[in-house]
Amino acid sequence: MQVISERTNGWWISPALPTIANCLLAVLWGFSTAGGWGEAAFCGEDDHLDTVCAADFEPAVALSTPPALLAAAMVVISWALPGVRRKPQRLDALLTVAAAVWVVAEGILFVGGYLAKP
Repeated sequence: MQVISERTNGWWISPALPTIANCLLAVLWGFSTAGGWGEAAFCGEDDHLDTVCAADFEPAVALSTPPALLAAAMVVISWALPGVRRKPQRLDALLTVAAAVWVVAEGILFVGGYLAKP
């Protein structure tokens, strides 16, 4: 028995690649928020953390949390639901949109950090 791919366009990328990309973006977001990388990048200077800047950075963390949770949920749902997991086009689309949502969450952190910077 031979398995025929359901992809109509003729090219194929392993779903492991966008999954790994989503995981790396999740780790980056986690380190930027909970790990303090964002505060250190925008508010730190010579081992000194500007507390006013750090306080101004907190709204950016709060605003980036819903997109980050949405992206994480999309990745989990894409692999948990057989109707998505078994359809390559759906899986690709959902994982790609999740990666884009991670980029939005990171962008919120960047803009928020830039605005909080003294």
